[in-house]
Amino acid sequence: MSVTAHAEDALVLRQDEAGVATLTLNRPKQYNALSQAMLGALQTALDTVGVDPAIRVVVIAGAGAAFCAGHDLKEMRSQTDPVFHRALFAQCGQVMLTINRLPQPVIARIHGIATAAGCQLVAACDLAVASENARFATSGINVGLFCATPGVALSRNLGRKPALELLLTGEFIDAPTAAQQGLINRVVPLEQLDAAIEQLTDSICAKSALAIRMGKELFYRQLSMSLEDAYACASEVMACNMNSEDAREGIDAFITKRKPVWKGC
Repeated sequence: MSVTAHAEDALVLRQDEAGVATLTLNRPKQYNALSQAMLGALQTALDTVGVDPAIRVVVIAGAGAAFCAGHDLKEMRSQTDPVFHRALFAQCGQVMLTINRLPQPVIARIHGIATAAGCQLVAACDLAVASENARFATSGINVGLFCATPGVALSRNLGRKPALELLLTGEFIDAPTAAQQGLINRVVPLEQLDAAIEQLTDSICAKSALAIRMGKELFYRQLSMSLEDAYACASEVMACNMNSEDAREGIDAFITKRKPVWKGC
């Protein structure tokens, strides 16, 4: 196990173990609010793990009592220049896009609250596991600010009506409801949260890194295509995957009833 950026004042902590990089948002007293500096630190951490061939899965977690309380409202209110606000929201959007474009799957580990841009962060991750005490809201509307950018991620995870209900009311939903609506994958007791994350990361790490990378990239790319174009694109990717060394190894291992030895990266 290796740990980097471990100083108490580091805004994002990174811990590597067995091919899994855990990035922990580290502003516990502010419920890990996404200040401009925090977003910058998270962007840097994501860019770094994205090019690290030793990392197979990325987990995003929060220090302290919560996952993430969204944008730092005090910082936002202290700035009156619209140029700052445009840059801040663009910066946040870039972080979310980076998560989608990362070659590794990204899993959100949620406990406590995930509100506004924190809820957006959950929705932007490829997978999400939450403890039973987790709660989710896009609460900007309660202070006169419609959560427009979180709505982009929510509308691509939830059905239209559940997404709009969250955005229009600002009310909290609990973890079972979030799972039912498609925002998260699994709900477990808090004391089992790390074990559930480990089970999921172990399952992914056991697969071909090449196939995972190709599959994730294709999954997001085809979402904006017509059905006909999506099938054409997917067929090409699958044909390329089929002709990879890992696919040949995997099929041979299946036929001969042995464990595959992946070589792709």
